Amino acid sequence: MLACMRRTSFARWPCSIARTMELLGDWWTPLVLREAFYGIRRFDAFQESLGIARNTLADRLRRLVDEGLLEKQPYQTDPLRYDYVLTEKGRDFYPVLLAMNRWGDRWLAGEAGPPVTQYHDVCGHESHAEVVCAACGEPMTAENTHPRMGPGYPPHLAERPDIRERFTS
Repeated sequence: MLACMRRTSFARWPCSIARTMELLGDWWTPLVLREAFYGIRRFDAFQESLGIARNTLADRLRRLVDEGLLEKQPYQTDPLRYDYVLTEKGRDFYPVLLAMNRWGDRWLAGEAGPPVTQYHDVCGHESHAEVVCAACGEPMTAENTHPRMGPGYPPHLAERPDIRERFTS
């Protein structure tokens, strides 16, 4: 008989990213990245900050390194230990976290308000993420935006009528 494994709930954590991940599924990977953006670089610091099992953390860090979002940089040789540093690909994930944070702030924050706010160093204001059109700067919403097939869409699928229907406005 297999034991039923209970997973940790993030529904009440003081972090909109964690609350959003509660709804999405595999929450550890984005949370490890969140901690990397907060300046965490060492295995033990990730483990302490998140309260994540060591084997789970090792798996997530390995995956993030393998996928090129983090890179290992040795800081000690005997025994060999590493810092986990965001790569360009990893830093490019930041807007994804900000978008998740914004959604979580709107729909999951309690009456007290968002547990974490974002301060924009450039203009000196607290702000939040907005998805805007790169061409005109106007907000992109479900009401004013629609998908189109891009150059990488598989040609054998692009010819199917049911698929083509999804991409007509």
